[in-house]
Amino acid sequence: MMTQEFEEIVNTISSVILGKKPQIRLALTCFFARGHLLIEDFPGIGKTTLAKVLAKCMGLKFQRMQFTADLLPGDILGMSVFDQNTSRFCFHAGPIFTQVFLADEINRATPKSQSALLEAMEEEQVTFEGETRALESPFFVIATQNPLEQAGTFLLPESQMDRFLMRIELGYPDRKAEKKILKGEGADQAMAAIDCCMSQSDVIRVQKQVDQVHSSDIFLAYLQDLLGFTRRSPEFQIGLSPRAGLSLSRAAKAWAFLHGRDHTLPEDLQHILPWVAGHRLRSAQDLTGIPRDRLMELFSRVPVPV
Repeated sequence: MMTQEFEEIVNTISSVILGKKPQIRLALTCFFARGHLLIEDFPGIGKTTLAKVLAKCMGLKFQRMQFTADLLPGDILGMSVFDQNTSRFCFHAGPIFTQVFLADEINRATPKSQSALLEAMEEEQVTFEGETRALESPFFVIATQNPLEQAGTFLLPESQMDRFLMRIELGYPDRKAEKKILKGEGADQAMAAIDCCMSQSDVIRVQKQVDQVHSSDIFLAYLQDLLGFTRRSPEFQIGLSPRAGLSLSRAAKAWAFLHGRDHTLPEDLQHILPWVAGHRLRSAQDLTGIPRDRLMELFSRVPVPV
């Protein structure tokens, strides 16, 4: 397994994103589980920088698009432009045709533009004017989102939220890390100094190895117990779907593999549970999100199999 290699990647990214190793481990888990990542936090925390350094460390093509209220789906997917030389319309690919796509401040765009990502995120392809075009592999969307109480934001619909395997927050740096940033030891210099940690073929190889991680009947029973709890409990508006169950399984496999095991344990589910389930669940009382501590308190009512 790749425990040492995983920690080397975490340390490399940590040289740019200071003091955020737990969040970096989660982001890499999401990536190797073939999922997409939503980072929700205030501006200036380092969300965009994390996306850039992750792409560079993995040796993958990177494209960034700033989502704004006037953004159109064609700006993301591409458009047909008339070529006078050939007297034909030619397709000009949009920035989605990359390997790591950063949708910066995704909730500042209208729902119509947000929905342009759905097919790409689910099927790794884009359909435009009746023709389907495959995206490169691996394909990873990182979206940043500002808190909804800020001006000029649009709530992401449930169908869009469900396409993200994980949602994480970076939070403010600790005092030691912030001192380094204020001294000028921040992202720009460190970003220029890092080299690729993996190649494209290495990334695909690890993703395939994650798929082969074994899940026992005991593990699957615990996963089903967690899903069933959300569907029966009066605390939740709607329970977790089978797709959410698949997301939990994939994330747990990636977490297990990256920590040196070829099989999953119930503890793997407990580690990734709030980050995979939190953005999919709403309180039945006021239809708002459930704080992470409260969510884990609720899930602790589900007995762990021995």
